[in-house]
Amino acid sequence: MKARTVRGMAGATAATVIVMGAAACSNPGGGVAAGAGAADSAVVGIATEPESLSPLLGYGKDGNSKIFDGLLAHDADMKLKPALAETLPEVSADGLTYTYPLRRGVKFSDGRPFGAKDVVFTYRTILDAKTKNASKSELDAIADVTARGEDAVVFTLKYPYAPFAERTVLPIAPEHVAGGQDVNSGEFTTRPIGTGPYVLTTWSKGEKLSFKANPSYWGGEPAVKKFTMAVIKDDDVRATRLRSGELDGAVLPPNLAKGFKSDEAGKAAGTMKTYAAKTFDYRNVTLPTGHPVTGDTAVRRALDIAVDRGALVDKLLEGAGKPAYGPVPTGSPWFAAGTERPYDLAEAKKILDDAGWIPGADGIRAKDGVRAAFPLWYTSGDKLRQDHALAFASDAKKAGIQVTTESGSWEVIEPRMKTDAVLAGGGSPADPDFDQFLTLNSALAGDGFNNMARYDNPAVDKALLEGRRSADPAVRKAAYDTVQRELVKNPGYVYLTHIDHLYVVADRWDGPSTQIEPHDHGLGTGPWWNVESWKPKHK
Repeated sequence: MKARTVRGMAGATAATVIVMGAAACSNPGGGVAAGAGAADSAVVGIATEPESLSPLLGYGKDGNSKIFDGLLAHDADMKLKPALAETLPEVSADGLTYTYPLRRGVKFSDGRPFGAKDVVFTYRTILDAKTKNASKSELDAIADVTARGEDAVVFTLKYPYAPFAERTVLPIAPEHVAGGQDVNSGEFTTRPIGTGPYVLTTWSKGEKLSFKANPSYWGGEPAVKKFTMAVIKDDDVRATRLRSGELDGAVLPPNLAKGFKSDEAGKAAGTMKTYAAKTFDYRNVTLPTGHPVTGDTAVRRALDIAVDRGALVDKLLEGAGKPAYGPVPTGSPWFAAGTERPYDLAEAKKILDDAGWIPGADGIRAKDGVRAAFPLWYTSGDKLRQDHALAFASDAKKAGIQVTTESGSWEVIEPRMKTDAVLAGGGSPADPDFDQFLTLNSALAGDGFNNMARYDNPAVDKALLEGRRSADPAVRKAAYDTVQRELVKNPGYVYLTHIDHLYVVADRWDGPSTQIEPHDHGLGTGPWWNVESWKPKHK
């Protein structure tokens, strides 16, 4: 899906292997050094950038914002820890009240003090009907949030919401700045002020975001004084700039990350590491209900077993991932055993035959005058999505369904999502509610990039509500098992792969590591999720 700043599981360990690459001193945009190679600076290449830097509009909502802090944060094992809160919350016996004592002495980067009023302002503003925050429904459980003096906040919930504490990694905005502006278009959306370890210095849209260390950060001034994120949408270009030394690190697809291992020119330049992060990130194909072909349940079921997921993992991901049968990875305790779908082209053809989709002279099926054909869009410059789209189209053709792949920007794709299939993505490790409710709930059909397929299944809607409104782990597990089993009977999406994120980073610092990662990565996640705690290696 489009980059959504959308995200606990413990025990995450990253597989790390040594490869060779380049680390020199040039600017991501060309010209003189802008930090790459400098002892106290880092320049990394990412694939996407946010639409806004305001947490009131969704930026950083799943943690790891460099500009802001939430009440809580995640550690390396995705366990919650205090941030702006002094401790983890006190939860009432009925699960309806969460009380957070606040850390004292914290200041925003403009020198003004942080307090309870800022927390109240942030959450109430996001929930305000006038605020254009696409993730507003994630805070649906909140009935009210109030200040208890200057040093505590109390959340009252409408219903017990088991993962509520996970929602409070959401960054806190300063009322004294953002409160006096238009929440949707004010200066704060591009020139934010927060309590975080870094301060934004420049944002050249489509090019880079530059940060400097916050000397008054409550957690201590970072050793990496300058941090730049170069926005490079094209995978090949990102790899080229990393190899040339313009970057200290980059997000790369498996085939390009692998290329650094045998790059002789890179070996001569210096050592780099490749970090492989386990993720909940999946790639899937939306099957819009509004299209006469993809809206047919028989076509959906056939496509779901006509795709050779094992081949996708082996050939496209080079083993850096696993087959996906739904939003939950097979290794997760939330995965519903028995919902794996083996590749079965013969059964796919039988399903289509029985449903009246008859092959024509060219091998493409038709039913009642409707040809079994539809377009599949993927985002330009994203080689991994392109490869997934082409492989899916190839497998579909073997079953007698013609899929025409098309590429474009999200601005081109979004207006077509009602009827055209999209090579999309998603996934959040924090809690099964986080991704599934937005992706599968019929009430959110057509709501921006939520429920892109306009999937409508009453049994799934019921289970999603049970899963988010119960505090009983057994009830929640049963609910999400139901969702996954319903997706076998009526897929709204064909889930293809879960992808390990790969990063190539100059081996100059102590501290880089990875967490279990969500779909969206590069800006808030990656080896630089904790860049504020990195220390230069001493030679």
